[in-house]
Amino acid sequence: SPQNVSVVCGGGSGHEPGFSAFVGQGALTACVAGTIFASPSAQQIRACLSQRLPDETQGIIVVVTNYTGDVLNFGMGIEKARSMGKKVEMVIVADDVGVGRAKGGKVGRRGLSGTALIVKICGALAETGASVEDCAKVGRLAVDNLVSVGASLSRVHVPGRPLQEAKDEEERLGPGLVEIGMGIHNEPGCEKVKTDLPGLVKTMLAQMLDPSDQDRAYVKIEKGDDTVLLVNNFGGTSNLELSAVVTEIVGQLRSTYGLKPKRVISGTFFGSLNGPGFIISILKLADTGLGSGKSILELLDAPSEATGWSASIKTETWEKEYDGISATAEDEKEDVRPTNLRVDPNLLKSALKSGLHRLIASEGEVTHYDTIVGDGDCGIGLKRGAEGILKTLEDGQATEDPLTCLTRIAGVVEATMDGTSGALYAIFLNSLCANVRKLDSPSQTQLTPRMWAQALDGSLKALGKYTPAQPGDRTLMDALVPFVETLKETGDTRKAAEAAKAGADSTKGMKASLGRSVYVGGEGHTEVPDPGAYGLCQFLTGLADRL
Repeated sequence: SPQNVSVVCGGGSGHEPGFSAFVGQGALTACVAGTIFASPSAQQIRACLSQRLPDETQGIIVVVTNYTGDVLNFGMGIEKARSMGKKVEMVIVADDVGVGRAKGGKVGRRGLSGTALIVKICGALAETGASVEDCAKVGRLAVDNLVSVGASLSRVHVPGRPLQEAKDEEERLGPGLVEIGMGIHNEPGCEKVKTDLPGLVKTMLAQMLDPSDQDRAYVKIEKGDDTVLLVNNFGGTSNLELSAVVTEIVGQLRSTYGLKPKRVISGTFFGSLNGPGFIISILKLADTGLGSGKSILELLDAPSEATGWSASIKTETWEKEYDGISATAEDEKEDVRPTNLRVDPNLLKSALKSGLHRLIASEGEVTHYDTIVGDGDCGIGLKRGAEGILKTLEDGQATEDPLTCLTRIAGVVEATMDGTSGALYAIFLNSLCANVRKLDSPSQTQLTPRMWAQALDGSLKALGKYTPAQPGDRTLMDALVPFVETLKETGDTRKAAEAAKAGADSTKGMKASLGRSVYVGGEGHTEVPDPGAYGLCQFLTGLADRL
């Protein structure tokens, strides 16, 4: 029914059949997909929440995997939807035990294939006409009783990357080794072991179920508890091999832990391209308190027409005709109310172009650094955003009003940059627009460096509402905060850029507290600076050179 709660989920591409194949009656109402292993942009999410759901829906549940970019971008879209009067609740899936409490730090557990169970539960409950509050409550209840861990024989090959890189990935582990704790975004695991299938399953189940492991004992699951077992294919495991894996898991659950799952579900639900591995998810069945027909088990058993879930689809549903998608533009261009603030348009354009060209030239270095400590997409994302802004500067008419220029740039960043950095920059720039407007005056006023610093400082505070990142966490904040603080103190852009460079340089050897680098093992952080901080300091240095 259109009046039912709408359920939305999404994330990077490369996880097929998730997320798109979970759209269907009894599961998702809609999904949002980013580029490979990168969060969808806030613009995509806003379009989904505002234009792709039934107008009559009584509320929206947004299921999000616990990755920084996903949480930030979906959070931005949710806040925008709430500002439009929509009732929206977020359910964050954090089910991984491969990264324990000590290493997870501020980030917490990653989201893995247990997301499939949460989507099915929330979708089935929404189908009963339940309220958005009840759907959110049951979704979070399931997350709180969910544990998962993955293992793989190799990292995956991302389409478009060089062939040699694929060969290097295949040889990285070495023969006979398997990586435990593998993430779904190509992140290395927590340990490499030489073992057979029984030994591998034994280690993985111990990470999930051993109550004495205080670093990983997230859910208390005891002998005789009612559970559901989900075994997810990373994408490169054959059906025959996956069946052998399931048999081994079920056998060890019974013999070692006294657990006989009420349901055993296996297949490819949330893949990782061609990853030769699998993920084990165990859900402890808890009482929803909603009565007959709405227990977690009944919700998992409920009919679904999502092709990504094991269910049959009625013939009449296949043949039913649906209205086409409206041709209305997803984002109408907003008219920007002008201000009396003034800047030299030629100087601003020259400074921006200098910084952007320097950032684009540094893409190779940024990508190299991010390949060592992350997933290698930071440089490409920054370059894509910089090229988009350059095109806007070339195509757009020069203006003395800084707010008009900033608004155009913010729109480009929202449309072209995805992932964590895209969300952070979009939030920061939109807040900067608001703070620059606050400086408006009745008569024409030249915008000074100290006025810029005041607006930038307000934007830093706004950014703090959405991320706990601070200098010392090995993020772009290590460059951004010194720049803003120095500009505020001195009014000197060159000194501020030098402070940003010193901040970026200081991240070399700094251990990450936030972002995907938290999950990457080894000593890579001692060899290179934070990619995001380095990229930002390159832009700021180029900017200051012309001011």
